[in-house]
Amino acid sequence: MTVTFPFRDRVIRSTNDLFAHAPYPLDRTGQYRGDPGLFGPDCVTWPVIGDASVFVGGIRALLVQAAHPEVLAGVFDHSRFRLDPLGRLSRTSAYVTATAFGALPEVDRAVAIVSRSHRPISGLSPRGREYSASAPALAAWVHNALADSFLSCYQHFGPRKLTQREADQFVAEQAQIGALLGAAPLPLNAASLAAWLDAVPELAPSSQMVEAIGFLRSPPLPRPIRFVYRILFDAAVTTLSPRIRSNLGLRVRPGAHAVGLTTVRLLRLALGSSPSWRLAIERAGAPVPPDLFHQSLPTERPDVAR
Repeated sequence: MTVTFPFRDRVIRSTNDLFAHAPYPLDRTGQYRGDPGLFGPDCVTWPVIGDASVFVGGIRALLVQAAHPEVLAGVFDHSRFRLDPLGRLSRTSAYVTATAFGALPEVDRAVAIVSRSHRPISGLSPRGREYSASAPALAAWVHNALADSFLSCYQHFGPRKLTQREADQFVAEQAQIGALLGAAPLPLNAASLAAWLDAVPELAPSSQMVEAIGFLRSPPLPRPIRFVYRILFDAAVTTLSPRIRSNLGLRVRPGAHAVGLTTVRLLRLALGSSPSWRLAIERAGAPVPPDLFHQSLPTERPDVAR
């Protein structure tokens, strides 16, 4: 299967525009020559976060996070996600990019930004329970949901299925990021991560959850993106555990997994792997794999926010 260059260019441009509402976190990564970051070229994190399946994983993570009433209360009470959804999306993407692919100073900077922004986030959820974004258990729910979602969606929609050893390595690598944020507990293999998420007793439906799911199902995205986003949303739902899917009031749409798989394959053909992954490889001094990367480097594009 081939992708015409006009189609590829449109997909690349639309995707880059979607995430262009925050400064690019690796703008100066070339200054840290030889720095492997947290993980290095032989890690599992780089190919997982660098793949197009990460788009489905990001949606899934938001759905899983919405199942926890206290986590969601913090978002509703202290976030501008409804007024600035693309800004929040871009900032979250910048954090994931920096911690996955950044040099160690860039990782530290991203973690410091998130930690600082979380300090004032506290209050009471609608069911009367106290919450604090800095609490280890709530930080663990957010972090573990993200790690499990990226892994699950790579296993479902990635270019190949990770071995059990690779999946466990990915979870252990991601736990290093969670530890920097003070999250606990942090499962260290794929099975214990999935089991922990499915066993957390605090999950419950809420009015905020219903509103959040409605927003995530149909966010105010640019028109060309909406159709593809809905496919990816439906694909993400197919990967949720029965307990969390039931808690969220979601159902699997017939054919959603197959359509999602085809869509992710097309995105992979058009976008290639993340250019941030290529930047990390070059910074670390490792050989760049052939045929993985289709885009120019973000550090070479004049349109990238700095």
